[in-house]
Amino acid sequence: MYRTSGDFMEDWAASAAGTLSVMQAISDDKMNAAIVEGHNSLGWLAWHLVSTAGAFGRFAGLNIPSIERGAPVPATMAEIVSQYEAVIAAYASEGSKLTDASMTEEIDTFVGKTPRGKFLRKLIDHQTHHRGQMTVLLRQAGLKVPGVLGPTREMQTQN
Repeated sequence: MYRTSGDFMEDWAASAAGTLSVMQAISDDKMNAAIVEGHNSLGWLAWHLVSTAGAFGRFAGLNIPSIERGAPVPATMAEIVSQYEAVIAAYASEGSKLTDASMTEEIDTFVGKTPRGKFLRKLIDHQTHHRGQMTVLLRQAGLKVPGVLGPTREMQTQN
């Protein structure tokens, strides 16, 4: 649980930057890559992260751009990346509304009343979970995996 707004904003900025780099590594021709037929694809996962970042922000009392639930995945990664960049910018701007005291305030969420700082921690965890899925799918699709929390195996062997 975040107890200071600064801790959340620092983690959000790092997490969002890593997620953006993963999204930017997805080519349009690989957007439908999935572990097996019928599972979540790279494009769907990226769009899901755009959608849920907006929803989490709204529950937390922030004005974050959102997409309509069930909106179809855009045809290109450029569209998804653009929407995600708008979400990143909104969190940077709206984050100034958060105070340390506001992090312990109980808010109504889709899981019931929850301290804002705990709910925002779930946003980061949720994004990290799906970003991990996406990095596996990137590698399986033959795409370059960016170093998000350090160098990838490929980066280590390039020396």
